[in-house]
Amino acid sequence: MAVAFDEMNGLGEDLRPAYQELSRWLKETPPDALEYRRQEAELLFRRIGITFAVYGDAEAQERLIPFDVIPRIMSATEWTLLEKGLKQRVLALNMFLKDIYHGRDILRANVIPEDLIFQNPVFRPEMNGQDVPHDIYVHIAGIDIIRTDPDNFIVLEDNARTPSGVSYMLENREIMMRLFPDLFARHRVAPVERYPDELLSALRSVAPHSASAEPTVALMTPGVYNSAYYEHSFLADKLGIELVEGRDLIVKNDEVFMRTTEGLKRVDVIYRRVDDDFLDPLTFRPDSALGVPGLMSAYAAGNITLANAVGTGIADDKAIYSYMPDIVKFYLSEEPILKNVQTWRCREAQDLSYVLDNLADLVVKEVHGSGGYGMLIGPAATKATIEAFRDKLKREPESFIAQPTLALSTCPTCTDKGLAPRHVDLRPFVLTGSSHTTIVPGGLTRVALKEGSLVVNSSQGGGTKDTWILSE
Repeated sequence: MAVAFDEMNGLGEDLRPAYQELSRWLKETPPDALEYRRQEAELLFRRIGITFAVYGDAEAQERLIPFDVIPRIMSATEWTLLEKGLKQRVLALNMFLKDIYHGRDILRANVIPEDLIFQNPVFRPEMNGQDVPHDIYVHIAGIDIIRTDPDNFIVLEDNARTPSGVSYMLENREIMMRLFPDLFARHRVAPVERYPDELLSALRSVAPHSASAEPTVALMTPGVYNSAYYEHSFLADKLGIELVEGRDLIVKNDEVFMRTTEGLKRVDVIYRRVDDDFLDPLTFRPDSALGVPGLMSAYAAGNITLANAVGTGIADDKAIYSYMPDIVKFYLSEEPILKNVQTWRCREAQDLSYVLDNLADLVVKEVHGSGGYGMLIGPAATKATIEAFRDKLKREPESFIAQPTLALSTCPTCTDKGLAPRHVDLRPFVLTGSSHTTIVPGGLTRVALKEGSLVVNSSQGGGTKDTWILSE
């Protein structure tokens, strides 16, 4: 694997401009002072109660995501490029979703094979021909970005269903401001605190036309046992909206109401953190206790906005991801600003043959996988694991894609042995309202804390960092 690009020192020993002040500060700060503040940060996170659950982990129901106190820093110029590319990509995603549930021009033009859509378990035939308010499907997108050199940001995956992690972006910033005011004073860091206001404004702007002048927004959670419940309650609190479960909502005459102490109150927009399958037992899984009977009929009648829209899962599919450059060109007649990682589709015989011959060098992912589960990282895998994956690929090639093992960029990180480079990625959050798209400057930087590891997911032992975008 190639040498990783270090965001502080570049590819050699040249300190990059954005990191000059941090470098000075690190030289002036004794290691024990840094360690003391690191422990203080951990204490604060424990006190706030920011945890996430790891499914299937018997030892620890709730875990603290490790937080690294060394910020990741980007210049205003880098951010401007990234922001432009993210807006372009999310616009294309929204146009793609509208098209596949309506005119299907992209399929008629043979840009994407039909079976990849219609035989896809996350394609929702119930959405065929159904209009959604303001034609917006993805109101909140979390686009995972990596770097391999100073000039290029590359999209690793698109999260268009229910992207999570924004509470960590906000809490990381708050804790850094409390613990490192001296470091903040030396930088002009663009604020992320306005995210809740931007989100609420975007959600209100996409209310159905039948809504009142002050639309009512609610956040729908599967409940306290969900791994991201902390984030659901945190966001509802920050937005000043009700946190509801399916049982708190009722549908009457194709309108959705929530039960309140003063009786029923109409809801216009639901920011839902519940998967499609569980939304409405009359339309999807009849055994769902999390949903609201009749919600889809209110949706079809145009009386409720669901953010994100039903059926957006097709845009998260990793085989669809491989067509994103073509999707951008098809709808926008523009070259994609953000590149994709080179991807082999195992459903295609030629690609499968290449992947089987080179398994030890590739990363293989399930097309519907997430959270770093069900992956093969060839260079780090045992022979037995590689052979087991080979059998899986031969049995179900259409369920997998493969990518080269990229040297993700590194950032300085606190470790037991002092500061050391660790691999990172970035998830900026893109908000699309009825009239404009907003991205607060920053996002969630995830860091692989194990030396040499490329897996940044919290479920696989990764941590997070505050992301600083420097103002001009």
